[in-house]
Amino acid sequence: MNKHPILIAGLLLATFAVGGTGLVAFTYDQTAERIAANERAALLKSLHALVPAETIDNDIVEDVIQVSNMDRLGGNDIQVYRGRKGGKPVAAVFTTTVPDGYSGPIKLLVAVNADKTLGGVRVISHKETPGLGDKIEEEKDDWIFSFKGKSLSNPNITRWKVKRDGGDFDQFTGATITPRSIVNAVKNTLLYYDNHAKTLFETPVTNVASAQ
Repeated sequence: MNKHPILIAGLLLATFAVGGTGLVAFTYDQTAERIAANERAALLKSLHALVPAETIDNDIVEDVIQVSNMDRLGGNDIQVYRGRKGGKPVAAVFTTTVPDGYSGPIKLLVAVNADKTLGGVRVISHKETPGLGDKIEEEKDDWIFSFKGKSLSNPNITRWKVKRDGGDFDQFTGATITPRSIVNAVKNTLLYYDNHAKTLFETPVTNVASAQ
């Protein structure tokens, strides 16, 4: 029996396998780089919506640390993006988690300026009810913009509640739990910043700062 055709077929199959694997690996590398670049651009756009590019001179995406505080920030490994100008703190943006949303956790970006006022709040992800709780999205309602400029003294910390609970913040018709939870989470982020402002900006990049 002539084994040459079998050997040739085997070599061809091996060649195609190696070539196919190489092509898949090359495509993955190219795609992964593109995806990473797109994700970075999207993140930078979101951060600059809260911390305008002209107010800082550092790479806010790269100047990031992780902190952990379940009580104030809603989770572990919370990213904090730090904006600086001339080496001085301008703002910190927290990826705060709201653990008690109506339909599950809600992810936020909460920007706190160096003077302890809010640069703004944005919703990153949620599973709230369409037509009700989803009004937290900036595309659906302007409610989320109401946090800009607020602080623990504006309004008074005792007024950091929705109006139904005796506070200053609006709720949605038919959906109180969602805005109540977000107001509380933003207040807690301000409290965390108030207690950790100095160490937040002194912690080296990539280090995990454990909350006390």
